Amino acid sequence: MARFVIGITGASGSIYGIRLVEELLKRGNEVNLLVTENGEKVIKYERGLDREELLGYLKKFSIREEDFKYYDIHEMFAPIASGSFKADGMVIIPCSMSTVAFIAGGMSHNLMQRAADVFLKEKRKLIIVPRETPLSSLHLENLLKLSKMGALILPAMPAFYHAPESIDDMVNFIVGRVLDSLDIPNELYKRWKGV
Repeated sequence: MARFVIGITGASGSIYGIRLVEELLKRGNEVNLLVTENGEKVIKYERGLDREELLGYLKKFSIREEDFKYYDIHEMFAPIASGSFKADGMVIIPCSMSTVAFIAGGMSHNLMQRAADVFLKEKRKLIIVPRETPLSSLHLENLLKLSKMGALILPAMPAFYHAPESIDDMVNFIVGRVLDSLDIPNELYKRWKGV
């Protein structure tokens, strides 16, 4: 079992974050979840779930109750705010450009930004899944800054070589690539085998 911190921001594409949490919990991993206020609004708009409904839904995927933890975005005394908290990776999925800018600027105004700052300073695996288009020069500069600091930038850009037939297929492609980057075996998508 591994331990992960997952952040969901207010960018469109909350289904990516929700699916990632499902898959991590199904595999017996510990998930420490953070959702921004705007993330909660987007989840309600896109998926029809308020906070309590989301947490109830996700708890169903946890093999052990203690493997799923939720932290309020302003709970700055949470364990994940410290470098002494050992974890195998953090993923912010989807990641708004506002969150990217705060992290790239070294500013921690909420627990998600602080946790990301901790992962960067401790040289731990941080995966940013931006979901924005088009990208401005400022967005690109901030993403490049994070990449230079050691974050992996994994944009939510589904491929089509595997002939997706549904939205689930496209979501699973991105989530599968995130799991690959976390070194978690999965068969969520068809891998390229050449022509």
